[in-house]
Amino acid sequence: MSDEITYGDFEKVDIRVGTVVEVAPFPEARKPAWKLKIDFGPELGVKKSSAQITVHYDEKSLIGRQVLAVVNFPPRQIGPFRSEVLTLGFEDDAAAIVLSAVERPVPNGRKLM
Repeated sequence: MSDEITYGDFEKVDIRVGTVVEVAPFPEARKPAWKLKIDFGPELGVKKSSAQITVHYDEKSLIGRQVLAVVNFPPRQIGPFRSEVLTLGFEDDAAAIVLSAVERPVPNGRKLM
């Protein structure tokens, strides 16, 4: 378990829902990954993310899928790609990432409460 934080600490992390609108291979990544473009609605727009989710997800299964992402980390340069958000998921028993998801569709850009 991690160190205990305050509710105020949690409020600083801006987790939003968005829809994957574009997927591209990322052959330059050290570990297999996809380059994603995720639509977070009119307030945030489309953001880029590198995601190591190639074990469970192909391009076809990602397009149109709603995902959760931290949108207020600073951008991170990953090789030639600038990742703007952190797409969220969990490791399975084999250490492959399973995406976090919403139970039902919600408007893009909605904040995790």
